[in-house]
Amino acid sequence: MSTVTNVVSEARSRLLATATRIFYAEGIHSVGIDRIVAEAKVTRATLYRHFPGKDDLIVSYLQEADKAIRGQIDAIVAEGLPAPDTLRAIARSIADGIRSAGFRGCAFLNAAAEYPNPDHPVHKAVLAHRHWFQQTVTEVLARIGDAPAGPAGRHFVMLRDGAMAAGCLSDPEPICETFLQGVEGLLHTRGVPMSPPST
Repeated sequence: MSTVTNVVSEARSRLLATATRIFYAEGIHSVGIDRIVAEAKVTRATLYRHFPGKDDLIVSYLQEADKAIRGQIDAIVAEGLPAPDTLRAIARSIADGIRSAGFRGCAFLNAAAEYPNPDHPVHKAVLAHRHWFQQTVTEVLARIGDAPAGPAGRHFVMLRDGAMAAGCLSDPEPICETFLQGVEGLLHTRGVPMSPPST
């Protein structure tokens, strides 16, 4: 029984890994089920056993991306750094992602552009991730200064969105530098001394 379960889990993992690679690199609408099945080396029946339709596969792809980002951010928060340094570490992790090989922008913004209907399950998965991310950043900002943290949280997310969008269009280095400077400026408005530029 465990052998069968392992085979099933392996096939699902391979399907999801294949879909993730292709969806992120090439877009979602442009990739058909036949290509995913062929590259994952499974049958259509196997795919539909795990994912009743393409939308289910797309939502699973976004849920995996969400899980990875949550793990990364949760690990930073768990370090117990002072709140300004926690926010800086989150920002640096975003910059590191933008600088990484094969960066193609934010998977969630890309998916939202392809699925603009707010009632669609893919769009809902995007909004769920963004709600969590903004709430997490806002909670960190609430520990810095006395001003309401909500506007600052939205500001951080907008800085991040801009950096993610621009980071795949040109040299990511100045984009990341500008983003990190913007985060320092946001912290400064909440009474945190500016961090010296990295050398």
